[in-house]
Amino acid sequence: MPLRIGHGFDSHRLVEGRKLILGGVEIPFYKGLLGHSDADVLCHAITDAIIGGLGLGDIGRHFPDTDPAWKNADSMFLLGNVVNMAVEQGFEIGWIDCTLIAEKPKIAPHIEAMKARIASAGIPADRINIKAKTAEGMGPVGRGEGMEAYAVCLLL
Repeated sequence: MPLRIGHGFDSHRLVEGRKLILGGVEIPFYKGLLGHSDADVLCHAITDAIIGGLGLGDIGRHFPDTDPAWKNADSMFLLGNVVNMAVEQGFEIGWIDCTLIAEKPKIAPHIEAMKARIASAGIPADRINIKAKTAEGMGPVGRGEGMEAYAVCLLL
């Protein structure tokens, strides 16, 4: 079986009145991400990268925001389903590399907890890398209006 690489991206707006969930971990902050599910941009980017590596479209094709079944869905559940799809097709997750872009709050103190939580979906923690960056005050993310995440997945 040849190696495959998938790329994922997600972004969500920050709003008051929602919990901030990143990498399956609740992060203390006065705003959360707005979305149909729990809006976990990091898990969504990883999920999208795995789906891309499998050549099966994108996260919206499998978990559409028009389907009430996914309203307030736990993104870790979605990620676990996609990891299982990869295994069923004879693949294992060889490596996940992610970049989370947010002005606030500080993400670095939560990275190890996020890796452990993502590992619970079936991706070994030693095969996950998470980087936290800011947008240096530029654009909507830089103004604190939202967050973005990118992920690359290597399927073996």
